[in-house]
Amino acid sequence: MQTVHCNVSGLVNSESKTKLRNALDEIKGVQEVAIDIARGTVEVEYNPPADPQQIKNCIEHTGYQIQ
Repeated sequence: MQTVHCNVSGLVNSESKTKLRNALDEIKGVQEVAIDIARGTVEVEYNPPADPQQIKNCIEHTGYQIQ
């Protein structure tokens, strides 16, 4: 299993956390999603066919910015 870690801006409440978690869970291969609103971090554990670029694209398309 591999991990991608991103600093993300725009995570303000549990609603945004749920929205992002649900979007990431749709990616085939994503195993675990950890979102820390206070730190503004997202950590995703995944296996192929998921890849870091696909995960980052999902975060951005959900409306958040990777710093």
